[in-house]
Amino acid sequence: MRSTLFLFLTILFSGHIAYAQFKENPVLNIENKDKKFLNYGYFLGFNQYDFKFDYENDLGQEDEILVDKSVGFNVGLIGEMRLNEFLDLRFEPGLHYNARNLVYTKFPPEESIPTNILREVKSTYINFPLLLKVSTKRFGNWKPFLIGGPSASLNLGSNETNLDDNSSGTFRMTKWNYNYELGFGIDFYLEYFKFTPSIRGVFTISDELVPDVDPNSPWTGNINAMRTRGLFINFTFE
Repeated sequence: MRSTLFLFLTILFSGHIAYAQFKENPVLNIENKDKKFLNYGYFLGFNQYDFKFDYENDLGQEDEILVDKSVGFNVGLIGEMRLNEFLDLRFEPGLHYNARNLVYTKFPPEESIPTNILREVKSTYINFPLLLKVSTKRFGNWKPFLIGGPSASLNLGSNETNLDDNSSGTFRMTKWNYNYELGFGIDFYLEYFKFTPSIRGVFTISDELVPDVDPNSPWTGNINAMRTRGLFINFTFE
């Protein structure tokens, strides 16, 4: 519900700017902005992270781990190198904060207490994406694009080296994760700067789970792999 509201507000806000930019024969703003070899900026935004689980033995919904998602925030910097009129190489280091709750449904009623069935996973990622931006030609004061590429994320709240595991209430994840990102957006050329709303998905390709010491752990024993899936809504200022 909260993510739907944020998406609606994003579309509404972007639509207001778009209305001003999609006029017929507009006065061109900052005409030479994209002709520079190097461009810089920053971004602010929202995120929502989920997990995708691969199980050793698929026992159906009785053994499913549910993910209670929340909306987090993004902030970071942008460095862009112009390759040609339609291609740019971008480096977007940023801080991404989010919290997820894992709900374990396999415990019998007499063991379904918070210390067993709930694990709060707070994640503070420092993300390092190297992305290729593929744009169309500029139409007046707007230009749509696709963007994608690999990224590496450092999870500051991973607990990877913690000696405690889920038997002590500590959920552990790997410190470094490797992902690919895909998205789209529209550059709007305003009078003094370029404003860009965009939507992007992030897909982790490495297994993030650090299993418990007990191979039959009720929390990690049946998990073959755990990978993040995320959605970013960013607002860029250049």
